[in-house]
Amino acid sequence: MKIKRQKQAKKNINFYKYNFGFREPFQILIDGTFCQAALKNQIQIKEQMPKYLMGEVQLCTTSCALKELETLGKELYGAKLILQRYQVRRCPHFKSPVPASECLLSMLGETNPHHYFVATQDHTLTAGLKKIPGVPLLYIILNTIVLDKPSQTSLDHVQAVQLGELVSPAQQQSIRSLKEEQGITTRKDGERRGKKRKRKQSNPNPLSCLKKKKKGVPTPPLKKTAEGEEKKKRSRHKKRKMEGGDNVAAPAVTNA
Repeated sequence: MKIKRQKQAKKNINFYKYNFGFREPFQILIDGTFCQAALKNQIQIKEQMPKYLMGEVQLCTTSCALKELETLGKELYGAKLILQRYQVRRCPHFKSPVPASECLLSMLGETNPHHYFVATQDHTLTAGLKKIPGVPLLYIILNTIVLDKPSQTSLDHVQAVQLGELVSPAQQQSIRSLKEEQGITTRKDGERRGKKRKRKQSNPNPLSCLKKKKKGVPTPPLKKTAEGEEKKKRSRHKKRKMEGGDNVAAPAVTNA
């Protein structure tokens, strides 16, 4: 039974790795209900979680989840001690705490961009998590940690990506990294980062530096050389002499 459960967990993890870009170390958001169930079933979360997920993990929680355990009193004091050992991730409710279920949902947003696993026994939180694509859900049943199968929302999202209707988070990340490598940023990205792209200084076009020719100005005639003028005059003089010789009448012959 244990081998079958391990194979199923590996299959589900590969689903999230391939379709949603999950990588080690896996970040696991834990609330007080999961710690209370682990305490009752004598489960060592820090030891058993990496073995079950077959990889390195980072156990974390939020200040709202800790605050909720404090308000619930002594009954959950043991769960509070366990939860205090994990990293506390910053949430937007630092000044005004909210219920843990609401806080964890806000940490995931609409697409779970930080690739969180969520470990909880809260049914209300579980129902909300199944509406977000790409959220691996962990819970405790029969003294063991179980990774739930992908929700229908996650399956529908993957199918839409395969049909070309959507772009997967992994593809979005690769597109962003390629844009950064090529130095291409959209206007929205530039405003978000508060940086302006510097334009590269380029040399002027050499053709634009040439002086423009004035239209309508005739080109000056070529200067005639003195030698050419003299040759022309001689040819005219010879022509006139020849014409004059042809026109002279021959002398009349008289009979003696």
